[in-house]
Amino acid sequence: MLAYVLRRLLAAVLILLGASFIVYLLMAYFGGDPLSEVRASNSPSKDAQIARISDQLQLSVPPIFRYFIWLGGAAKCVIPTACDLGQNVKGQEVTSLLTLAAGNTLQFVTIAFVLAIVIGVTVGIVTALRQYSGLDYSVTFVAFLFFSLPVFWVAVLLKEFGAIGFNNFLARPSISTTTMIVLGVVMGAIWVLIIPGGLRRRVITFVVAAGLTVAILATLVATDWFASPGIGPLMIALCAVGLAVGFTALVAGLRNRRALTASLITAAVGIVSYFVVQPILNANGNPQTVIMLGVVAIVVGLAAGWFAGGYDRAQNMRAAALTAFVTSGLILVDRFMQSWPAYYDSPLVHGRPIATIGSETPNLNGDFWFTGLDKYTHLLLPTLALILISLASYTRFSRASMLEVMNQDYVRTARAKGANERSVVVRHAFRNALIPLATVVAADLGALIGGAVVTERVFSFRGMGTLFIDGIFASDPNPVMAVFLVVGVTTVLANLLADVVYSLLDPRVRLR
Repeated sequence: MLAYVLRRLLAAVLILLGASFIVYLLMAYFGGDPLSEVRASNSPSKDAQIARISDQLQLSVPPIFRYFIWLGGAAKCVIPTACDLGQNVKGQEVTSLLTLAAGNTLQFVTIAFVLAIVIGVTVGIVTALRQYSGLDYSVTFVAFLFFSLPVFWVAVLLKEFGAIGFNNFLARPSISTTTMIVLGVVMGAIWVLIIPGGLRRRVITFVVAAGLTVAILATLVATDWFASPGIGPLMIALCAVGLAVGFTALVAGLRNRRALTASLITAAVGIVSYFVVQPILNANGNPQTVIMLGVVAIVVGLAAGWFAGGYDRAQNMRAAALTAFVTSGLILVDRFMQSWPAYYDSPLVHGRPIATIGSETPNLNGDFWFTGLDKYTHLLLPTLALILISLASYTRFSRASMLEVMNQDYVRTARAKGANERSVVVRHAFRNALIPLATVVAADLGALIGGAVVTERVFSFRGMGTLFIDGIFASDPNPVMAVFLVVGVTTVLANLLADVVYSLLDPRVRLR
């Protein structure tokens, strides 16, 4: 394994060298003149500006040799503090610009990437198990719809309805009875598609789902929830118990009483910890505290699973750890929601909390929770745009892969041996269905980072896409090469990771 990884890294370095050399020469010979704007000006200091920019970009050096000068600075990025990617036309350090831009881009790209994979694979697996059902046809239609839509149009629609329309609603949060009934009918129809069964079961599902939707909406309006949102201890308790049962059913099966006990104990600890951690979160609101409490929650879940004992402690630990992780996430979301009224009433927000442009509100100051809300409201729409576009491909790939696996001989053999359906799907089919997806996911990561250019332009998000486009328009090679370096390294490492994951998913594959 180690020898294979080292060989792949050596090959990756050679690939990056060749690709960066070609891109740099293309930019140098065909990218335009970095001095064109200054040459066309009537400034009395034009000659001094031309001399300064020529010295900054070393334009007097032939492009081939200039590339190796740039490469020498880029090679120092092995040590982050010594990284030197040159200066742009304006004399700014590209390393500092890239750090800020990469931080903004990777935030929403990473969230969109993870959520698109989790949701897409889950939906794809479910539709494969319900092949040719109403759910399958509906998901297929929606997947192809979003797959065919250009990302800039999706982004514009989100700005219109997800931001402008929702902000108008928040100014007067009222839902008419007709709207509640329509939404109830829609939710009832969705749940009828999700839950299979005969006519009687479908009718009951529709009535219950529609009734609950109307009741929940009416309660939210009556309690003025939209003005002061929150999850609250009661809802967190219900969710924690539901998560414990759900994760146990998925990971170990409800017949495994030890796993169920471990998960329920973890849920109970999470409910109690809601009241314990509130003073800690209020007094020490920072990323370090959040990460530390999250790690403690997972450790508690793992410990509960271990001490539950049984023939397979690993199942107990997985179910309890998942319960602890998601429950702690709900507690964190609830704490952010507690700062919503102050954020909404801030004079800089102007009662329009869902942002349509930028990565943050200028000059907005506050504690960790206050500024965190501002960051997340700005990330919401660009992240959602990327999720909707990426979700379609993962759904279709995972569905096709699962259908192929479910028709294999070893799946039929598992059923013939008397294994229950959960064990057949989770233990035998699901893992093998992920094997083709490992390659697809790795290829998409680099494309997603590079493809965020359009999304950033629509939302005026100052990320790597903006840095790249500005460098192209200004004929400025250093910012373009900096973005290329990040995308190239990410793509190469993602493909290497995909090969390693491939071997872990399929023991027949050996990395030699």
